[in-house]
Amino acid sequence: MSGHSKWAKVKYQKAVKDPKKSKAFSKLANLITVAAREGGDPESNPKLRLAVEKAKSIGMPKEKIERAIQRGTGQLEEGENLEEIFYEAYTPGGGALLIQTITENRNRTSNELRHLLNTYGAKLASGGSVRYLFQEKVKVQIDKKDWKEDYSLQAIEKGVEDLQEQQDKIILYVSPSAFPSFKDWIESEIKVPYQMEIDFLPHQTITISEETTKKQISELFEALNEHNDVEEFYSNIILS
Repeated sequence: MSGHSKWAKVKYQKAVKDPKKSKAFSKLANLITVAAREGGDPESNPKLRLAVEKAKSIGMPKEKIERAIQRGTGQLEEGENLEEIFYEAYTPGGGALLIQTITENRNRTSNELRHLLNTYGAKLASGGSVRYLFQEKVKVQIDKKDWKEDYSLQAIEKGVEDLQEQQDKIILYVSPSAFPSFKDWIESEIKVPYQMEIDFLPHQTITISEETTKKQISELFEALNEHNDVEEFYSNIILS
């Protein structure tokens, strides 16, 4: 538990977030809709709770969140064909890539992703060949100015598995099962603002330094970030 995290040096773990809020809101609404199919109450549906918290953290309006939940519970007919699909792939240089999509047309998304990956020297992998290389965590960001030194020990007791200090942020990693207890602590006891998201962190990383390969990977990540069906993606690559 220190600033020298085993994950701290992972660069391009995910693409830079889309700065256009309308596009970000649309993707998150789909995520909420799919999660709400397992129950429309965030308090009893951890997947939905995390999706809603993520939406709130980027300022998504309450009415949009509620509408997305209603789509998932069947109160609204639109969005009934949406499904979440994870694709696994290998990048140029042998990196692993886990791609989370939400789509209403599985065949279209599969074909488009296969073409996109091929364009940048990557290829789809068989199911299960990549996902085991990652572990699912909740990533929580808090402004460093709001963090006190004695919070760190308390955070460990509430399930935090790793803590990083960055320039102006404290980054905490919590298992999804421990997040409800952690959330209660941060909101009822220390009462500091935070942002959160789901992360898939690699067990091990690979370093790629060859310039042509680095360029291919950077362009691949940019293209994935722009694809409307791609909700998020994760890699085990360090670009040196």
